[in-house]
Amino acid sequence: MVMNMNNLRIFMKVAEKMNITEASKELFISQPAVSKAIKNLEKSLNIKLFIRDKQNGLILTEAGKEVLILARQMEVIENKIYQVADQENKLLRGKIKVGSFPAVSTIILPKTISLFRSKYPLINIELVEGTSNQIKEWVEDRTVDMGIVASPFEPYEFEILNTDYMVAIIPENHRLNQEKKIELEKYQNEIIFCKGGHEIAISKTFQKNNIELKENLTVQNAETLINMVKNNLGIGIISSFTLSSVTHNLIIKDINPRITRDIGIIAHSFDEVTPATKEFINILNQVHKSELFRP
Repeated sequence: MVMNMNNLRIFMKVAEKMNITEASKELFISQPAVSKAIKNLEKSLNIKLFIRDKQNGLILTEAGKEVLILARQMEVIENKIYQVADQENKLLRGKIKVGSFPAVSTIILPKTISLFRSKYPLINIELVEGTSNQIKEWVEDRTVDMGIVASPFEPYEFEILNTDYMVAIIPENHRLNQEKKIELEKYQNEIIFCKGGHEIAISKTFQKNNIELKENLTVQNAETLINMVKNNLGIGIISSFTLSSVTHNLIIKDINPRITRDIGIIAHSFDEVTPATKEFINILNQVHKSELFRP
């Protein structure tokens, strides 16, 4: 049986969109052509890849989910073959898919992408943003070639880029504006946590210091936290790294106990990534390892 890579690519796009109409628009081919490709692939494999449900639309079968992961692996291998050949000919082309959370996209990636593009103008970069947990899932199912996430990094291979820590933010007229540090245990009932990937670090730090974790109010977005603090709803606790990616006029205070985490690059295996992805990681490390956030 000869695998039709074009049909596999169409299948991956349909699985991404879970809609034949949207997939056909992105692929610039007709809906009947998309449907025919899926039917041909199902026929050649002798399995059903999708369940066509009247209420919920397309649903991947269990076999379809497994084929999707393998198809993405095949796409990575195909891309890697061409990149190896291009590299041998002193050219590097192809595509890199990078998973990143918003603060990283704002602070870390612009300089890296700029330098990378100046060296390798033929390589396309696709940036996919989400939470650290989402990015880990994308690395796991090979939706992205590499991810930049908050610790913990296991079970993936990883390289640490930055050390991050949480700080408190309060308005200028706050009664604690003269305090050197904000004691988390003392002001538990006033704290608003902006978690955004700090969940495990927060839990471990509170357990280590025998502090009961009271989650009176939590948010995931820096802008939301800043607006709440401005409106005197409480003391904001947020990542220093994330805070540096947004504009505000609030007072920043250290907290006790200190909550830290690492930000790093993850992949299934750095030895197995494409040449283009490997070079992107090299440039990312060169640009930013000298700019660590010191806890």
